[in-house]
Formats: sequence, C-alpha cells, structure tokens
Amino acid sequence: MEKKIGQIIDLPKHIDPRGNLTVAEQMKNIPFDIARVYWTYDIPSGERRGGHAHRTCEELIIAVSGSFDVTLDDGKGNKEVHHLNHPYQGLYVGTNVWRTLEDFSSGAVCLVLASELFDDNEYIYDYEEFMEIAHSK
Repeated sequence: MEKKIGQIIDLPKHIDPRGNLTVAEQMKNIPFDIARVYWTYDIPSGERRGGHAHRTCEELIIAVSGSFDVTLDDGKGNKEVHHLNHPYQGLYVGTNVWRTLEDFSSGAVCLVLASELFDDNEYIYDYEEFMEIAHSK
C-alpha cells in the first residue's frame, strides 16, 4: 500500500442563496495553530510556484478561486499529484515534503495557511539537500 503524503481536508461549507461560506478554524478543522496566511495570484501561464520543502512548517493549501495542481514528494519514492479546484477543500502538507504548484487556471488564487511565521532558514530550496534530509529520517 502506498503511503499518503498529503491529505485533503473538507472544510465546512455553508450553502446560502446569497453566496456560500467556508470556515477554517485552527485546531478544529485545521490540524495546527495558524501563524501566517498568504496567497498567490496573477500567476502567468506556464509558471510554477513552490519548489521547496519546510523543515518545521505545516501548511494547508486551498484553491480559493480557479484550479491548480500540487505535486508532493516525500523524497523516499512516494509522489502524489492533487488537483485543487474546490474552495471548501484544502490540501494538508506536513513537514519535510517537497511541493510544486503548477498548471494554474486563469484567475486562480492559492491561499496558504501556515503553522509558522516566515523564516527563510526554515525552507529547503535545494532538492539534493532535501533528498539527503529525507533519507536520513
């Protein structure tokens, strides 16, 4: 059986004729305390985002508008591709997982809830370094 790297989390979806509402609450439907929120948008056609792993930061990645693909790699031969296109679902990504975001639709907005404040030293940008860390665990 293949190990799951990422996990889709269904967030509460409140349907209303005036427009739908989805809620994300730390330690309730998000499995960590939220320290930072950021989003990417206006991504040119063919561009990629991500291309890194985190040493200690956990994230929930949400396509709040449009769609995109997230490829996850645990460095141990397990890879997953998740197509995100529902604003009421998030992809949970734990620590030491390489992620690449690509194939953004026009107008896509990627919202990320993160467990840590930004710290450049917390990122692993070099894939070879990532592989060494993955194989040492």
